[in-house]
Amino acid sequence: MRRIRFGVVGTNFISDWVIESARKDPRYALAAVCSRSSERGEEFAKRHTIPAVFSTIEEMAASEEVDAVYIASPNYAHARQSIICMSKGKHVLCEKPLASNSREVKEMITAARENGVLLMEGMMPTLTPAFASIMSNMSRIGVVRRYFSSFCQYSSRYDRFKNGELVNAFNLELSNSAVMDIGVYTIYPMVVLFGRPHQVIAAGLKLHSGADGQGTVIFRYEGFEAVVMYSKIADSQLPSEIEGEGGLISIRTIPTIRKVELSLRSGGGPGGKGVVRENEDLTPLQPYDGYYYEIRHFLDLIEEGRLESPVNSLENSLITIELLDEIRRQIGVSFPADL
Repeated sequence: MRRIRFGVVGTNFISDWVIESARKDPRYALAAVCSRSSERGEEFAKRHTIPAVFSTIEEMAASEEVDAVYIASPNYAHARQSIICMSKGKHVLCEKPLASNSREVKEMITAARENGVLLMEGMMPTLTPAFASIMSNMSRIGVVRRYFSSFCQYSSRYDRFKNGELVNAFNLELSNSAVMDIGVYTIYPMVVLFGRPHQVIAAGLKLHSGADGQGTVIFRYEGFEAVVMYSKIADSQLPSEIEGEGGLISIRTIPTIRKVELSLRSGGGPGGKGVVRENEDLTPLQPYDGYYYEIRHFLDLIEEGRLESPVNSLENSLITIELLDEIRRQIGVSFPADL
């Protein structure tokens, strides 16, 4: 069994979660960490027993002890760091969103193809058994008439922001905003399921930093519409749904997909009212968290010599970032990286 030696860029809590899950796969080997702060890098390496610490992405990319790189740095750095690593023959798993804008994503795709390496966006929920269950049961609900997805979660940093601190979560310099950080979770699964919509209608609330705090978007497809809501300044407990003429699939917590239920229409009742059957639980046995399945999928692709995921494909990532670009354009949110 070949072990894939990973370098990690970024020492935040997401890297901690990914490493903990990835180590459940025996093919995963953690070889290096890259941090601009040598002190933070050494502390992170000690905590996770990582043999090598680098202070620049160029050093990590040149290392012969690294086969693949997981990038969890701020959004604005994704494209540059990914391209540097791919130019040295490293496979790249890059956190969502893949980059600041579609121009950068196109540059990343070009670099991946020119260097013959795997590039995949780290959109975790679409790689879980729960999402596979959704896809395999879609035909049971008949003609789809609406996709609805909601992810509204009050940011733990929002109170500090309201008190005058420019926190990273709402900092345009880092290409951060609500649609980039959490709105993408409602949109990427839609693209995987249905492809590119033919119209986008977006509205949102801009904060004093220029970033959006929340938004609502309607996407028009042939024969149905998709509606997504996202927020970092308010909470919601609404489930996501795929509504068809023959029934619906209900999804709890779209960023992690903890529960999937199916309800089917069983015919017409008095007055033409449809009768809905009891819910059928479609949630598969999923003993690990979503990051495990993301890493497993990435390792499978490397092992099979494949340079693109059939689910988190480069096309799906490009469509998604182009939709994010259009949403930001309509709301009026721009990043320095757009210039």
